[in-house]
Amino acid sequence: MSHPPASTRLVPAERLSAVTSLIAEGAVFDGNFHTTRDQGIKVDGQLKGNITFETGGTIHVGATGVIENTRLEADHVFIEGKVIGTVIARKALEITGSATLIGDASYDELIDMHPRARVRGKIEYRGDIDAPSN
Repeated sequence: MSHPPASTRLVPAERLSAVTSLIAEGAVFDGNFHTTRDQGIKVDGQLKGNITFETGGTIHVGATGVIENTRLEADHVFIEGKVIGTVIARKALEITGSATLIGDASYDELIDMHPRARVRGKIEYRGDIDAPSN
């Protein structure tokens, strides 16, 4: 049963609703997901492996989702569940209050960490640190 996402404050809702692939709650997937297309994946189950969108892409780790031994890379990353590994968000990284991230995260443009989010690792801005912020 897919749970409705927490209220997004940063990742566009239309990106979360445009998911093209799903690892359902109760499912276990061992392997890598890779595409050159601007698509989306939601993980409500368990994934042991990497998710890579060469361009575009949205990764939604649902509240029941657990991703281990991973490297996640996409334009938009929205985490409600648990991620153990490295996260790279080229546009927006949003970590909700129900999320746990054990590992390093980097982002190029925007980040939003909700109250009660649990992060153990380094968070790094990859963009131009001297550019004026709007």
